[in-house]
Amino acid sequence: MTSDRSSNGSRPWGWLERLGQVFGSEPQDREQLIERLKQAKERALLDTDALCMIEGVLQVADQRVRDIMIPRAEMVAIRRDDPLERILEIAVESAHSRFPVVGEDKGEVLGILIAKDLLAYCSNNRRGFNLRDLLRSAFFVPESKRLNVLLKEFRASRNHMAIVVDEYGAAAGLVTIEDVLEQIVGEIEDEHDFDEGASIFRRSRNEYTAKARTSIEDFNEYFGAEFSDAEFDTIGGLVVNALGHVPKKGETVEIDGFRFVVMRADSRRVLLLGIQPMRPLGDPEQDAGQDRAAEGRPG
Repeated sequence: MTSDRSSNGSRPWGWLERLGQVFGSEPQDREQLIERLKQAKERALLDTDALCMIEGVLQVADQRVRDIMIPRAEMVAIRRDDPLERILEIAVESAHSRFPVVGEDKGEVLGILIAKDLLAYCSNNRRGFNLRDLLRSAFFVPESKRLNVLLKEFRASRNHMAIVVDEYGAAAGLVTIEDVLEQIVGEIEDEHDFDEGASIFRRSRNEYTAKARTSIEDFNEYFGAEFSDAEFDTIGGLVVNALGHVPKKGETVEIDGFRFVVMRADSRRVLLLGIQPMRPLGDPEQDAGQDRAAEGRPG
């Protein structure tokens, strides 16, 4: 028997009873509901994570696919005529698990390639490779579809990626089940994300990924930049200020010689940024220092 059972001992109401006492009366609109939930948090009936997830669920019911999709220009895609060597190079560099396969341009999506299907062709024996044999059917959704409906369809169809199409049927971008879930639970890190102590990751010679909470001081030290931290502490704050709003995934901005691409964001904050220096960072000593900084090792 626990103390969370109701007075008649029938079921464990616990926090529901206490939350009802806080509400007093039924909220009349969403704003009142959120305000009551915040009051519940102040009274320790909900913790911060639970409150954020509830707010995320409420927002997902209003958001549409266009609000979170990766725009067509930012899609990592494979062309139907790409040789196996190029396909493997793209798969390794991006570390993605699924890729849209396109025709003449990114607006024509022919199907989806799953990275694990390439494993059989990673050995020296690569004869018999035919990209068309590995294509899976693409799951297409309109830009206007609500995210809560999309999540149900992902679960029912067991798809993890959807191609977003515009009113003319051309691909406008893509969205994954992870993108939708992150609107509810916040950033989801996987085995290809950063180590716990790293804040900047070097993807290629001139492409980097950084957590938005990376301090401007650390960013300057890593890249040899001179951004001021008088107004903002983090590089995410710098990007939000430059854009003038909380950006959506796929938005870009150039600031003092750096191109920033929003890779992950929710309705409240930026989470992950792609970074492309507009000038080459080719100094071998600088490269070595950057690799040590990304791995959290001393110089």
